[in-house]
Amino acid sequence: MSGSDRRTQVLAIAAVEFADHGLHGASVEAIAREAGITQTYVFRMFGTKKALFAELVGAAFDHFSDGMSSVAGGSEGVDALAAMGSQYYEMLADRTTLLLQLQGFAACGDDEIRDLVRSRLAKLWNTVADSTGLDPVTVKTFLAFGMLLNTTAALDIEDLDTPWSQGLRTRIQPALFTHITTATNQ
Repeated sequence: MSGSDRRTQVLAIAAVEFADHGLHGASVEAIAREAGITQTYVFRMFGTKKALFAELVGAAFDHFSDGMSSVAGGSEGVDALAAMGSQYYEMLADRTTLLLQLQGFAACGDDEIRDLVRSRLAKLWNTVADSTGLDPVTVKTFLAFGMLLNTTAALDIEDLDTPWSQGLRTRIQPALFTHITTATNQ
């Protein structure tokens, strides 16, 4: 296996391990064993366990930002917001990437990880704000609904038949955001 292919393999295995167990609970030994390599080889590729985690968390955030940016196209305002919201909702099906993003938030007690997550959340904010041209209150509200979608997806409630789970699965219509603006939030 080429070095590039091996790196891709280890990243895929590590993504699942970190998504399931977080920065401190994940095992480099388990990652190496599944990849059929030594822990030393994993450390030679990534330096440290935290560096491997940071690479995966950064990529998880970028996956959402880049995916939303790609669908906004030339549209703006609520039209761009609707396209980004639909794309974000679809991307939540990638449970590993979602959980990596959430594990990144959970590891913010570490200064380096917190700085990484801050920068990636800033990128997500800027993606929405720059693509839509909407005011900060609308962007904040949109992202707040997104964080609720993250929580809902992490809870894996698709098969639950309860009023609260049905309520959380309700789709938000883009017109909602035309009423939530800085002007109406005075």
